[in-house]
Amino acid sequence: MLKDLLLPFITIGLAELGDKTQLAVLLLSAKQKKHFQLFLGVLSAFIVVDGVAIFLGSRVINLVPINIVKIVSSIIFIIFGILILKESFSKNQENAGGSKIEKFADKNAFIAGFTLIFISEWADKTQIASALFAVNYNPWLVLAGCISALAALTLLAIYLGKFLSSKLNKHIISRIGGIIFLLMGISFLIY
Repeated sequence: MLKDLLLPFITIGLAELGDKTQLAVLLLSAKQKKHFQLFLGVLSAFIVVDGVAIFLGSRVINLVPINIVKIVSSIIFIIFGILILKESFSKNQENAGGSKIEKFADKNAFIAGFTLIFISEWADKTQIASALFAVNYNPWLVLAGCISALAALTLLAIYLGKFLSSKLNKHIISRIGGIIFLLMGISFLIY
């Protein structure tokens, strides 16, 4: 019974460490101030996505073709990248009290975190692993193990993003973030 919880916790934790979603959370947390709302949005998306995977098993992949998931994820990451870069080069950003993206992320941190994770995690390796664990182990304990690992990593990414935003120039963070989002979007199309 303990392995039903620990095996998914360790496996998902290691697989997700440094993954695209953790990097996206880190970048989002560096761009806005409502970190708890961001955490709740990200965690809610993980619960929905991994919960569906766990309770439907490997059928999730058959419901939504992986090519469509990759294309939609690519487009969203590329759009975020372009918007972030556009705002980082905007000369009116300083006078307006922040960029439109920063204002959106501050007002809608929950929605920004939820949407980003919800769309990018379908058919991800950790979601597939969660589904496979649920076939062999207690689904409730698998869910608890997976979500615990994802929550711990999300908190780490948010803390690191908050720390970096206090140490680095906002424009540099924005430009690096925009480029990373573009590269992640392009990589989804290629791989």
